[in-house]
Amino acid sequence: MVYHIFLFLAGLALFLLGMLKLSEQMQRVFSSRIREYIRFSVRKPFYGLIAGLVTTIFFQSSSATTLLTMGLVSAGLVSFYHSLGIILGADIGTTLTVQLVVWKVTDIAPLFLFGGIVLYFLGRDRLKIIGEALLYFGTIFYGLSLIGDAAAPLKESPAFTHYFLSTQNPLTGLLIGLIFTSIVQASAIPISMLVMLGMQGLISLDNAVPIVIGANMGTTATAIIGSVASDVNGRRTALAHLVFKCAGAIVCMALLHPLTALLKTVSSSIAQQVALCHFLFNFVIAGVFIFILTPFSNAIRRILPGEHTIVPMWPEYLDTRYLVDPREALSCVRNELKRQIALAQRMLLESLELFISYSRNKRQNVMYMELVMDNLQAEITTYLWGISCGALSQPLTKKLFAFSSFAYDIERMGDRSVNLGELAEQKFKRRAHFTPAANEELRDIGTLVLHNLSDASRLIEKNDIALVRIVIERERRIDVKIKKATGDHLERFYKKLCLAEAGPIYVDVLVNLEHISNHCLVIAKLTNELEEE
Repeated sequence: MVYHIFLFLAGLALFLLGMLKLSEQMQRVFSSRIREYIRFSVRKPFYGLIAGLVTTIFFQSSSATTLLTMGLVSAGLVSFYHSLGIILGADIGTTLTVQLVVWKVTDIAPLFLFGGIVLYFLGRDRLKIIGEALLYFGTIFYGLSLIGDAAAPLKESPAFTHYFLSTQNPLTGLLIGLIFTSIVQASAIPISMLVMLGMQGLISLDNAVPIVIGANMGTTATAIIGSVASDVNGRRTALAHLVFKCAGAIVCMALLHPLTALLKTVSSSIAQQVALCHFLFNFVIAGVFIFILTPFSNAIRRILPGEHTIVPMWPEYLDTRYLVDPREALSCVRNELKRQIALAQRMLLESLELFISYSRNKRQNVMYMELVMDNLQAEITTYLWGISCGALSQPLTKKLFAFSSFAYDIERMGDRSVNLGELAEQKFKRRAHFTPAANEELRDIGTLVLHNLSDASRLIEKNDIALVRIVIERERRIDVKIKKATGDHLERFYKKLCLAEAGPIYVDVLVNLEHISNHCLVIAKLTNELEEE
């Protein structure tokens, strides 16, 4: 008995490890694809449903998709309304894992493990990444296989078989699924276990269905926990997810006997019946709510009132109709550059605030805003290529090349702000406190860089010789202050006045701030060279 208990725990541990690692791997590999799915999702709720479904198939975890969506909503990249379709799609996508168990993918899990190991050690670049993904995929189903092996001896237990084969109180099963899933934060685990028990004839459908319903309710725990550090829109998304699942659970529990009878007519296999129950639960929820998302989202907003600024991920001013008129097209680019540099200002401000009071939510916001920054640069560059296909005068040609440089410089500012966010995270995790003198230096230099960024934004809007001189002079002062701050820091370091862990972090912060100010200087000098046609 002790051996089989540890075998069960080992299987559970491998399942969780494989799911977490596979999700992380897929998020890294498909980061660019995810941006495309986000772009796809904001057109119509149904497209969002498809995006959520596909993303969850990649991640093998609806919880990962839900948390990603909440982060995007909190950062203002996706509206609360558009996030609802993604959540509904994620709930359908997670049913694939259970169906794979029914198809006995667990039997060939060792092949995935072996193939993954071979590719990981012998392959390079893409093959190595594929091998790692296969390894984690195999780990998920090998863990489930161990759980099935641990449950096999239960056939010999009359008490166990009598309890799970005899019809029990549905509310008990509901609570079992709810509590267990809330703990492991993955509905695929308890439902896959039910499938394994069903394959061995150790549970009846009457007892399995309430557990499936409870497991689906329990999967909202991840979003609820994540909403604690989120803003009002993130909390709205978590609440909407909870309402989706609770509404489905209430209806299914009220129609428990007809639902069970329907499943029995569709398939004679208990394992398949459990998988179908999981799928139908989420499919029906999506099928009903997808048509009433507007009034539903309005109701949630009334429950959790509050304003939230949306940062459009895609260009607002790059109208292709103006490509035939280079002057008007460049005017469109100028407006989009103003949006891009305003985003860079917000990223820098939030990154600097992280050194004063670290917030994981604000750190994620900076990361998500970087998605917008990268996308805007790519879109502006593509638009500029379109303008360059026509005949341009010399002043317009100079402006085109200057705007291309602006887009690059602003995007690099965003990268530097991301670096600052990472440094703030390291400072927080290592408890590497800066001295009061270092904090004062950082505050002074950070303020000057923010002013330079603000003036660079004004220069993109309109050339101003006096303002260019101010930026150049301020850049000189920033260089002097950074040089002095570095020297003062070395002196404090040698005198043991600051923590050893804080030293490299502080120097890296100064380097990134200097680079941001340098990009502002480039923008100022280029605007000074432009002339109107």
